[in-house]
Amino acid sequence: MTAKFLRVNDLRVQFPTDDGVVKAVDGLTFDLEKGKTLGIVGESGSGKSVTSLAIMGLHRGSSAKLTGEIWLDDQDLLKVSHEELRRLRGRKMAMIFQDPLSAMHPYYTVGTQLVEALRVHEKVSKKAARTTVIDMLGRVGIPNPGRRVDQYPHEFSGGMRQRAMIAMALINNPELLIADEPTTALDVTVQAQILDLMRDLQAEFGSAIIMITHDLGVVAEIADDVLVMYGGKCVEYAEVDDAFHQPDHPYTWGLLTSMPRLDRVKSERLIPVAGNPPSLINIPPGCAFHPRCAFREFASCACDEVVPELAESYPKHDSRCHIPVATRAEVFAERIAPRL
Repeated sequence: MTAKFLRVNDLRVQFPTDDGVVKAVDGLTFDLEKGKTLGIVGESGSGKSVTSLAIMGLHRGSSAKLTGEIWLDDQDLLKVSHEELRRLRGRKMAMIFQDPLSAMHPYYTVGTQLVEALRVHEKVSKKAARTTVIDMLGRVGIPNPGRRVDQYPHEFSGGMRQRAMIAMALINNPELLIADEPTTALDVTVQAQILDLMRDLQAEFGSAIIMITHDLGVVAEIADDVLVMYGGKCVEYAEVDDAFHQPDHPYTWGLLTSMPRLDRVKSERLIPVAGNPPSLINIPPGCAFHPRCAFREFASCACDEVVPELAESYPKHDSRCHIPVATRAEVFAERIAPRL
């Protein structure tokens, strides 16, 4: 059995505010092996990005209160010193941020920023670092890297900036790569190129990847496992094929039926999830999804009173729902599967 490289256990992230406590992540547990990709999906405000920032230790120094465990190899990232965490960032774990234009400094050239990222962890001369940076820019598909290395972020196109951000994240060959919406605002051809690039680099370096996205198509393309978040909790956790062909939670059903498909009859309307995501300050009692759930009539107990546990529905397939497993399978086969 392959050892788990990243283990997150009962992670809770809360932010105190004047209006109350924001429970951004509430009891999240998952693990990840080297060479594998975990896709984390959910609507805005479900806790996806907060989870990634917690793993990177970027909530330190803020008002956030974190509890639980985040094990990277044999180190609990919530307990290591600030200096040790800085050594781990870039070297052992790295992050591709959602907007590279705001993540990269506008005053310095792309090459200067990549050289700095390399020399923080490697004792190399500026000349040797520059050579390594030019090579990395070429490997991520940036044309004329010898010239581009001296340009500023605003001189790059959106796709080029994203590639430069990936180059910065990979410059030290990290073992864990977290990609937060890496294909947002990119056209579909550039999206495909970025995903191909990440796949190739994972095959080369054997990195573990966490892919955070709204795009279920991206998850289907690149992920090995899928974790669906809602209201700060995991509501479904499964291998990617099971999550798409036998989804087991009403929220996942809603995400899939609201996704446009080329093979769907044109006259068929998309079926969005009714309502809006809950406020993380006032999360509904019981199952957080119950106000929007179209199938709560099938539940075995009061959805608005009891919080469902994340339990195994099928082998390697967990779900958090009060509807009995057999009933969910029947509802999916009769009402949901024909729409997919």
